[in-house]
Amino acid sequence: MSTLASTSLDDADADTTAASAHGRVSPAKVFAVALTLGTLTAVIDGRGTHHQLPVRSWTGRASRSDRFLLDHCHGSTIDLGCGPGRLAAELRDRGHDVLGVDASRSAIAEARRRDIPVVCGSLFDPVPSEGSWGTALLADGNIGIGGDPAGLLVRAGRIIRPDGRIVVDLAPAGTGLRVHQLHLRAGGLASTSFPWAELGPDALPETAAAAQLTIAQVTRRRGRTVAVLTHAREQGR
Repeated sequence: MSTLASTSLDDADADTTAASAHGRVSPAKVFAVALTLGTLTAVIDGRGTHHQLPVRSWTGRASRSDRFLLDHCHGSTIDLGCGPGRLAAELRDRGHDVLGVDASRSAIAEARRRDIPVVCGSLFDPVPSEGSWGTALLADGNIGIGGDPAGLLVRAGRIIRPDGRIVVDLAPAGTGLRVHQLHLRAGGLASTSFPWAELGPDALPETAAAAQLTIAQVTRRRGRTVAVLTHAREQGR
């Protein structure tokens, strides 16, 4: 899981949704509080399972594990669900042309403080240079955004160029494909629920095929499983 607010309303809408069902607020409002407090919990609805999310690492610098992930990015890279911009900053420092996209205005503000080029909006909105990016990056479990990994891969495939790649941060082996409704908690606030998915390498072949993508590579190192996907028509070239 990553900047889960990427699936939700932006902060401009948060105040108008504060009186939502059961007194809950928008995920973006909770995420904004979490960025300040440095703590965020995701709760899977119906099971009550709590996951403490690593907010402080999102606002820090790229780790060794992050750098392993980013080694798979080639050329110009668009970071889908960039959050506060730690990975985009590392890519920029490596010399990549980079753009971050996130729906959370709080996260976008943090990324801009790092001098990262960013766009605030849904991953399903048109992006600059659509169809010409060398790499689309789905890090920190962002393949789960919207609860439909295959649909998100189809979208990412439209963002990259024909010989481009999609780099996906996967859940551990054995996870399969899990789709949840969950909500966020921080600073005494609870968000409205939204869909999220987890995708492990064991469910990747079926998911990639549904998106008409080819699995070019799956590697595991430093506790991270990373997949590289390409357009199916590139396999024979």
